[in-house]
Amino acid sequence: MSKPLLTATNLVTKLFTDSGTVQAVDGVSLHIGHGEAVALVGESGCGKSMTALSLMRLVRPPGQIVSGSVNFDGADLLSLSEREMRAVRGGRLAMVFQDPMTFLNPLMRVGEQIVEAIMLHQRVGSSEARRTALEALERVGIPAAATVIEYFPHQLSGGMRQRVLIAMAISSKPTLLIADEPTTALDVTIQAQIMRLLAKLRGELSSSMLLITHDLGLVAEYCDRVYVMYAGRIVEEGDVYGIFANPRHPYTRALLSSTLSPDRRIEKLAPIDGQPPNLITPPPGCRFHPRCRERMARCSEEAPPNFDIAPGASARCWLYEEAARVGAP
Repeated sequence: MSKPLLTATNLVTKLFTDSGTVQAVDGVSLHIGHGEAVALVGESGCGKSMTALSLMRLVRPPGQIVSGSVNFDGADLLSLSEREMRAVRGGRLAMVFQDPMTFLNPLMRVGEQIVEAIMLHQRVGSSEARRTALEALERVGIPAAATVIEYFPHQLSGGMRQRVLIAMAISSKPTLLIADEPTTALDVTIQAQIMRLLAKLRGELSSSMLLITHDLGLVAEYCDRVYVMYAGRIVEEGDVYGIFANPRHPYTRALLSSTLSPDRRIEKLAPIDGQPPNLITPPPGCRFHPRCRERMARCSEEAPPNFDIAPGASARCWLYEEAARVGAP
């Protein structure tokens, strides 16, 4: 088995607010292989986006990466200087954000913004950078790219702005692309176009992808492996077929039972009882236990470790203590 492209180990990120300390990312460990598409799924507010920002070292006050490690292609990202990190971020490691208008400068033409990113990461002049920017816009399917390159962000539709972000991200041919809810606020037709585009570009560039989403349909269609996140922690890991066919953690089963799927017959959708916990004062023991229909007395007292229950599959649940001990699937 080849060495993973990216490995995060026991990553902890906290938000130090006036109301208290938010345990946003609490001991997250994950890995992404070369050429692999991995999903990070969970409800809104569970820490998915903060995990992505931590991997990119884009956490800003009041947030702070407290501990852990992030190894990317042999480099420990958390030990790099900010100058060294800028050389990695946007180059070999790129990110597509969920809100283009937040991350595109409204006062700069889109071409200028892509050119700026290219010149930062590649040793080329402005003319060559502009040609590369134009090629990137054409590659992401923007019609009349030579005209659009002169537009300001407000002159573009939401789908076109998202394509501009993707063009900027792929302009330096990254080995890992992090896509954080890339289809948020887009209509269904545009969502499908954006996801097909990301899958196509990943194949052309032979790059890896971390897809952050709450849409399990996208996960089933575009990903190889899945990490399920709840209240700042990874609660299950597995390949996409195993997660959908045989979900192990009660939270994963609850997510699937509350989601429509053409591949599974569900007589009635079952919403997950209760609300996600406050991460300033999370519940003791397993953080899902107040909403879990399979909880035991132990669940409210002791936080379960991550049990390896099958090759490539694990779950953070006391239900699998015995299975992990004897090595049963």
